Amino acid sequence: MSNKKTILSASVLFFLGTFAFGQEKDSVKTNNVEEVVVLGSRAGARSKTDSPVPVDVFNIKESSVVLPQSSIGQILNAIAPSFTSTIQTNSDGTDHLDPAQLRGLGPDQVLVLVNGKRRHTSALVNVNGTPGRGTVGTDLNSIPSFALNRIEVLRDGASAQYGSDAIAGVINLELKKDIGKLTGQVSYGGNLTPTANDHTGDFDGQNIQVDLNYGNKIGNKGGFYNITWSSQFRNPTFRAGAESGAIYNAYNVIEKRAQNDGVNLSSLFSNINNIPNSQQLINYIHQYAQGVSYFSPDLQNQIQGANTISALQGLLKGDFTDQELAYRGLSRKDFNMQVGQSKLNNHQLFANIEVPVNDNWKIYSFGGYSFRHGSSGGFYRKPNQSRTFTGLYSDGYLPQIGTDIQDLSLSAGIKGNWDGWNIDFSNTFGQNSFTYNIGNTGNTSLRFASPDEFDAGGLRFSQNTINLDFSKKYDVWNGINVAFGAEHRYENFKITQGEEASYTTYDATGNVWNNTSPRATDFFGNALPGGSQVFGGFKPVNVVDKNRQAVATYADVEFNFTNWLLVDAAARYENYSDFGSTFNYKLASRIKVAPDFNVRLAGSTGFRAPSIHQIYYNVTSTLFTNSQLLDVGTFSNDSAIAGLLEMPKLKQETSKSASVGFTYRIPSARLTFTADGYFTKINNRIILTDQFLRSDVPAAAQAAFDEERVNGAQFFTNAIDTETRGIDVVISHNARFSGVKLDNNFAVNISETKKVGDTHSSGLLQSPNLEKIYFSEKSRVYLEEAVPRVKASLSHTLSWNNASLYLRNTYFGKVTGADIIDANGDGLTGFNEHQQIGDKIITDLSLAYQFTKNVGLTVGVNNLFDIYPDKNLTASTNNDQFIYSRSTSQFGQNGRYVFTRLNFSF
Repeated sequence: MSNKKTILSASVLFFLGTFAFGQEKDSVKTNNVEEVVVLGSRAGARSKTDSPVPVDVFNIKESSVVLPQSSIGQILNAIAPSFTSTIQTNSDGTDHLDPAQLRGLGPDQVLVLVNGKRRHTSALVNVNGTPGRGTVGTDLNSIPSFALNRIEVLRDGASAQYGSDAIAGVINLELKKDIGKLTGQVSYGGNLTPTANDHTGDFDGQNIQVDLNYGNKIGNKGGFYNITWSSQFRNPTFRAGAESGAIYNAYNVIEKRAQNDGVNLSSLFSNINNIPNSQQLINYIHQYAQGVSYFSPDLQNQIQGANTISALQGLLKGDFTDQELAYRGLSRKDFNMQVGQSKLNNHQLFANIEVPVNDNWKIYSFGGYSFRHGSSGGFYRKPNQSRTFTGLYSDGYLPQIGTDIQDLSLSAGIKGNWDGWNIDFSNTFGQNSFTYNIGNTGNTSLRFASPDEFDAGGLRFSQNTINLDFSKKYDVWNGINVAFGAEHRYENFKITQGEEASYTTYDATGNVWNNTSPRATDFFGNALPGGSQVFGGFKPVNVVDKNRQAVATYADVEFNFTNWLLVDAAARYENYSDFGSTFNYKLASRIKVAPDFNVRLAGSTGFRAPSIHQIYYNVTSTLFTNSQLLDVGTFSNDSAIAGLLEMPKLKQETSKSASVGFTYRIPSARLTFTADGYFTKINNRIILTDQFLRSDVPAAAQAAFDEERVNGAQFFTNAIDTETRGIDVVISHNARFSGVKLDNNFAVNISETKKVGDTHSSGLLQSPNLEKIYFSEKSRVYLEEAVPRVKASLSHTLSWNNASLYLRNTYFGKVTGADIIDANGDGLTGFNEHQQIGDKIITDLSLAYQFTKNVGLTVGVNNLFDIYPDKNLTASTNNDQFIYSRSTSQFGQNGRYVFTRLNFSF
């Protein structure tokens, strides 16, 4: 604690000292060129401080030399306080795609552009217990950060300008245009921390990454191509404690003694209630029980005296974990889950191309392909559980969720000038797919015949967008810019089924269970579950292949009435084939109160169309309940059960946003201040409900459940309204003196999101008693408190001759765990009682040295002082597996990361 306070204090003094130093005009040049932005306006580039809306600009090309982070999401999480993205663990596909949020709003409420063109979203629907549950975000990890020149982040509602999703803001990724050189970097790093390898210490999470970029001219009129290749090989991290629960019962113990003698007790029965050779099984249990040296004489006598299966079942449930671990030469850590970052291999190719046709027109194209294979662990299948077939797995097993993520994008167009009009016509195609391959697992109901690997099916999302844009400047007053255009977007969402064994339950004879034939059981009579353990495959009934279209037209007029008054007005109309139309507008202004002091304000309406995934995504499991086969799971918005329950069709989320702020520059001191307050009200926000069980719903709804043979269902629905308010402050300073270059940046985001008003329950599920299922207490925490309400960063880059020193402190405010537990230890658990996870400061430090003009080396560390989140209370650890929360988004649980990076350019 004292070390991090020292670093933070020194950092603050460093900032203030350079501010004072900057006042000495004879030591500092004042001809600083301020960064320009194009995001948020169609009138062309302008300085950040002259923009009527707040825009951050991050020079990724330069900062990639010293930053510890390498993926776009993690880079933004470190340097942009309004942005949050954390590596998830034990969350199925979400382990390989980090949900990203801006200003505390959802992952699907921020629009991502590449070179100003709409980027497609991921195929994955976040349905697990993480921040952003129920949303569909953009896969930032599919784009190599080494392909980027810079990132612009518009922190203001912009649906009237850019369309659906831009409620929180817009992120624009600008690709490199470099020519005439080959640049690259080779990075190696890992987590050097006492908590590595399940708290035994040493080093884990090794990461190797190779990035190459090459560009060259095309012709002699400014044409170019720029190509980036990136490959990453990331090992998992291990942050579990030691499994503290029961692992082996007495039957497992006896079964192992029999296996050691070549006898497999599971081969003697398929259904323990229908066993023709029960006496043989009883005799074997009597025989091999005698080989268990630590059974007490009393237990031995009881076992030998039990002459029926039912009598033995009552005797052999006892826990003998510690004794049996010693016998088998194992430890409790051998039964740990894989808690931490997942294993990942990532390969990406991206290109950016422009070719002039003549002096006024040029064609362009950009896009790329990425393939990412990830592997993450599920919950350990212990031998004392019915979901583990001990005839094959006497010690249980840790199933692995493998995902193959492919991403393809291609944008092509022509732009130029005709009679004073700037015209841009383009077509952008994008596709993202998730394929699930489940390994080291089994379909328990198949017993000995089960494979250990399954194709569980997958998801695919495709999008094609056609844009035609016009803009023109008029010399009226101090200038008027008129822009208008049209857009057509086609979307397709597809779910493909897995192989039969990945979702099917088989009977005791190995045939597909027909609801009447005897089920396979374990020794205690528990039915063996079907489908691939940890992730059941998509069934034929889940298969969808749906598409929709949207058309839009917009107009944007920017008035420069005088050199001190700028007004921007925008309006947009969109029509969707599946839910109807929407009209939105925006009004923004910048008032130059003094040459270096601006006041800016904006107000807008916005919307987010329900994603096609949220309309059609469905995944169900079939369980034997109350002597009948019943479905449970997530049902699509157009399903029969949704219709019978009178669930309304999904419609767009609508928003109203307002912001006001100021910018202030002190050129002589090279200081820039910006501060912006904002407010966003979102109505009819789409959420994923919890499970409505048949036993919980009113009688009329129970009839619908019975008609569709459903026992539990959850849905996407427009159920809540929210309000978000906050403030962003950014202070930037730079100095140049005696060959030394110094950049200091401070930024803080303070925001709060709250549900307001009543839950919009509807149809046959409209009941005050069901509101806690519509929008549960856990869902409230994910929405309001699982992401820091306060986040700040203070960074410094000091360059002198061939050396650069980078220092950053990032403050992550407190968050709340989603589990409802007895957090205060009074023996009572309140309906909204949660663990508070405290605030922390993370320090990054790196040093780069350029040995020659072609070769340089960087060494550094992320999380210098090896800071971790507060530990979970015991009730949230799942037998000491989750030492730290997996349901919050702060800074992760990997600890200190050290790295070295070789940079080269030829």
